Amino acid sequence: MRAAGRAAWARVWDRVAASDPGLLRLTAGLRTVCSIALTLAVLSLAGASVPHLVAGAMSAMVSTFAIREKQRGQQAVTLALGLPVALASVSLSALLNSRVVAGDVFFVLLIFGAVYSRRFGDRGTALGLIGFQIYFLSLFVGATVSALPRLYGVLGVAFVCSALVRFALVPETPAGTLDRLRRAFRARFAQLVTAQIALLDAGPDDMEKALADVREGTARLHETALLIQGRLEDGTSDATVARLVQRRIADAEVAAERLGLLLLTARSAERGHTLTLHLPGAPVPLADRLPERDEATDTLRRDLEALRLLVLRPSGTDSGTALAHVRNRLLGYREEENLPDAPDAVQDVFRGIGEAGRAVLGLRIAVDGPQDESEDTPATTRSREELDAEDIAIAGSEESESEDAERTGLRRPTTRAAVQVAVGSSLAIIGGEFLSSQRWYWAVLTCWIVFINTSSTGEILVKGYRRLLGTVLGVIAGIGLAGLVGHHTWTAFALVLLFIFAMFYTAPLSYTLMSFFVTAMLGLLYTLLHTYSASVLLLRIEETALGAACGVVAAALVLPVHTDRRTNELLGTVLERLTDVTEAAVDQLSGGAAAELLDKARDLDQALADLSASTQPLTHPITPLRARRDTARYVVALLETCAYHARYLAATAELLPTHPSIAADPRLREAGRRIVHNIGVIGAHVSDGDDAAVGEIETGPSIASLLRPGTPGTPRYGRVTDRVLRHLQRLDEAVVGLARPLGVPIATPAK
Repeated sequence: MRAAGRAAWARVWDRVAASDPGLLRLTAGLRTVCSIALTLAVLSLAGASVPHLVAGAMSAMVSTFAIREKQRGQQAVTLALGLPVALASVSLSALLNSRVVAGDVFFVLLIFGAVYSRRFGDRGTALGLIGFQIYFLSLFVGATVSALPRLYGVLGVAFVCSALVRFALVPETPAGTLDRLRRAFRARFAQLVTAQIALLDAGPDDMEKALADVREGTARLHETALLIQGRLEDGTSDATVARLVQRRIADAEVAAERLGLLLLTARSAERGHTLTLHLPGAPVPLADRLPERDEATDTLRRDLEALRLLVLRPSGTDSGTALAHVRNRLLGYREEENLPDAPDAVQDVFRGIGEAGRAVLGLRIAVDGPQDESEDTPATTRSREELDAEDIAIAGSEESESEDAERTGLRRPTTRAAVQVAVGSSLAIIGGEFLSSQRWYWAVLTCWIVFINTSSTGEILVKGYRRLLGTVLGVIAGIGLAGLVGHHTWTAFALVLLFIFAMFYTAPLSYTLMSFFVTAMLGLLYTLLHTYSASVLLLRIEETALGAACGVVAAALVLPVHTDRRTNELLGTVLERLTDVTEAAVDQLSGGAAAELLDKARDLDQALADLSASTQPLTHPITPLRARRDTARYVVALLETCAYHARYLAATAELLPTHPSIAADPRLREAGRRIVHNIGVIGAHVSDGDDAAVGEIETGPSIASLLRPGTPGTPRYGRVTDRVLRHLQRLDEAVVGLARPLGVPIATPAK
């Protein structure tokens, strides 16, 4: 029973880890709730009044969530600096409370400074956020000069409790976060394999759902890989280990995505197109293969299940004959003689399983160190030797010079945002005063919030709409909860803690849900302060709508950044990164000098993630421009396809110095030249829009026709080169496909 219970708990925990990579949301919510609870406990023992309890709870929340630095030492310094900033902010609020004009002018200046301080990195952002939020808190509780000594004490208790929870009760280290992210990667990898098994077994009526699950699993695995790569430097012992883990994560991601494509090909009447894995709503391929069960397909299903179990196997349990047998069988598929008698497309899936098994083995060695080799077969031994050779090559490579973090390019966007939010807040103060001389600051808060993590007018409009919707729903919930709770102080505080946890846990998933929990929580706080009424919560809806409208007006009229301009800038960046990766990978595969390919691939992925986020206003369900929405989705999906093929080329090129089955082929350089030229033409068109100046897209014979497909007896390097050519062909097709929706002219091939 205990074993069954532990297994069930492990499955549940894997699901939690997969849904919350690195448990980042869970940790953030738990730390904030514990900080507030500890603050309330200390203040209640000291006999604090309910307004001071509310002030302490909100101060603890602010001092906890404002700090985003990864290193504990940096967090401690920022938290120590945050206390005097908070004391100064509450003091100025109390002094200016009775001076309406002076207070409003200072509030606008404070807002400008808080946004402008983002240019100074995480610390500047945190201190600006603390200054603004504490000033807002002072307005919320009605701080006065006579009450300042007690408020100083409340703030001191809140910051000390926040530090105690952060560094002692709910500690978080970069290494610990990285370890949890790695477990999340393992869980998401296993979930993707499960979806791939369902794709293999799906009937014609189930193909669409099965393909959607594979598509979602692929995207979630990529999301986790990006999170891991962003924390490697802080979470590993040295640069060599970080580089090695980065390499193994990239290998595993490429192997998992390629396995899905091979399965799609095995189920389809023609070779599966990578775009199908990236474009929601893409046509489902005809599932006319593998309709019946035979020995090869039964073996395929069994080995996919074995791969899933191998991925899920916890670290430190790699010993044992059964696991070694499974690992050896999967790695054996990397050898031609071990492939079962089956159609070529099915044999390709077995090869993909072998490469995925190798990726899992490499990741385990990189993270957990040497594994038990007593049960290895010759095929497994060769895989280990390849991995060891790669590790030595990585360890012996010269450390690349770190690039200085240039912040000069961020100055203008930071200044623009500060000016915009200051103007919007001024409008919100004026309009808010007309609605209510006591609650006007809600409009200012909304105006401030809609500018956070937004870069264009469209993003601000969507964020304002979501906040208003969440606020309306939260008001409805707040009215009901206030009637149920009444004046039961600690019941209300317990619900406040629950809503705060839910707010932080759902924030990255849904801004509407987060706004709902914030408003429901505020309804309870008003009840505690004995200022609750239905009219107050209805006023909050009005102030929220006003603040969102002021934010949109300021963004549209003051130094505007239109959504089209923003997306074009980010699209240009993605194309530049794609050029860097493709050119360097093809050059290395053609015999050129080695380059930092994985770093370039990571930069491409990050640029693509930024572009995808910026297109949300264009792809939002409420947008009336349906054709434009479909075009944006199609372009992003094509770019994701390009990024996948570029990642594969980069991963293969990095194997070149050490892998016995890969040899440089100078003929690949000409194949890459056309792709790089076409990407440059598209980038120039996006930047200039002058078709006559930027030229045309080149087309011609299939890139895959440059070398003959592999035939029986072809050396192993020929098969790998053929695979590289297929990826180059898909990349070429995707780049040409980009030209059409972007309106780039395509040259007519000469006959």
